[in-house]
Amino acid sequence: MTINRRAFLSTLAAAPVLSLGGGAVARAEVTEAGEITHGFALGDARVTVLLDGHLPVGTQLINGYDEARAQQVLAQGLHRMQDNALTIPVNGYLVERGGRRVLIDTGTAQLMGPGLGALHAGLAAAGVAPETIDTILLTHMHPDHAGGLLAADGTAAFANAELVVAQREWDFWHDDAILASVPEGSRGFFDIARRAVAPYADRLRLLAGEGEAAPGFAALDLPGHTPGHTGFMLDAGGEGLLFWGDLIHSTALQFAEPGWTIAFDADTAQTVTTRRRMLDRAVADNLLVTGAHLDFPALGRVLRQGAAYAWQPAPWQFGL
Repeated sequence: MTINRRAFLSTLAAAPVLSLGGGAVARAEVTEAGEITHGFALGDARVTVLLDGHLPVGTQLINGYDEARAQQVLAQGLHRMQDNALTIPVNGYLVERGGRRVLIDTGTAQLMGPGLGALHAGLAAAGVAPETIDTILLTHMHPDHAGGLLAADGTAAFANAELVVAQREWDFWHDDAILASVPEGSRGFFDIARRAVAPYADRLRLLAGEGEAAPGFAALDLPGHTPGHTGFMLDAGGEGLLFWGDLIHSTALQFAEPGWTIAFDADTAQTVTTRRRMLDRAVADNLLVTGAHLDFPALGRVLRQGAAYAWQPAPWQFGL
């Protein structure tokens, strides 16, 4: 895929704005550590959604944003702006199936402010020790997905896990020519990505295109947000669940306005093309889907709504 360098540079320039963090909102199943988890059964699997925390996304980060249209969309639901920003969650996932534990994305650790970094505490609350994770599937290498790979001392937080990431994603973040082409003040994204995955070099598996990512998981190419952005389809004994990573950032706005992108989308045109393709597939196949920034607990289906789409969240008691 050809990278839109201008879009990528604007992505990095916007990073300090997004990384300010924010406090978590309404909680359920809150432990003393303050984390939220939501577990449910799906076929022969057990899935636990792990809330890492919340981020405020300012309207200045939304490409194509129109205030009048945004207010019209917001008036139809319960999402509300605060200080010209919408709050979005950061979610990770634990899938237990066939005696194996697979983690999809790892949260932020302490990279993005005090309102985040709860994923590891969520695992502890679920009674899961990091060393018992068998496989980590990364949707992409942004810090809110790869940051939790590291312990506080810089070592691997998951001592026995195989790390699985798309070859194209790995190559992008490890390309010194691309690194040299970005402003010096913006190279921290590359440094974070490289440091996060470095301790897993001896147990790394790179995916070339679509295919099996782990037993029961098929990788899906979802380029645009990053060059190697990847989704994962779980087949849990006849029951399916699509983990679509960062296909949608704002539940409040982007189903109604799928053409609106975010400053962190490296290739905005490709992002929209991929998004519409997957939303159409989710509607046609009546897929159960989840995503890293969908409103927690981030489970539901996509509905057609005229030329756009709508989100139908699953009941909180889903799968119990």
